[in-house]
Amino acid sequence: MSKILIFNGPNLNLLGIREPEVYGKATLDDIIKALKKRFKAVTFETFQSNSEGALIDRLHQARGKVAGVVFNPGAFTHTSIALYDAIKAVGLPVIEVHLSLPEARESFRHHSFITPACIGKIAGLGSIGYQLAVEALLAREG
Repeated sequence: MSKILIFNGPNLNLLGIREPEVYGKATLDDIIKALKKRFKAVTFETFQSNSEGALIDRLHQARGKVAGVVFNPGAFTHTSIALYDAIKAVGLPVIEVHLSLPEARESFRHHSFITPACIGKIAGLGSIGYQLAVEALLAREG
């Protein structure tokens, strides 16, 4: 049985409320419930924080305890070299996920510091992106 960390950055606790025309109407809890329903053989750990340091600490704790990470870094995508370093340091397969397509939005969202540290990226497909990322991590396990 696989264990996967569903890892979410700033403002994702407000999903379903914050700009639903951009991020959709599903809450973070809805997304997690859908994952558990679809992937019954997978154990999910979940973590959301608005704090960069808390995200880094939790990623360090996941080292050796999960098979992979589905990470929506939110706005830290565009600002955090520290999260890039943490992903590289823990040596876990990480798939970056975004509900919207950052490259189709404001120009400051076009660059990701996170992407080069990840094994893949899924963006612009809404909440189904989380499921696709889990599917990709499971396929890597064989």
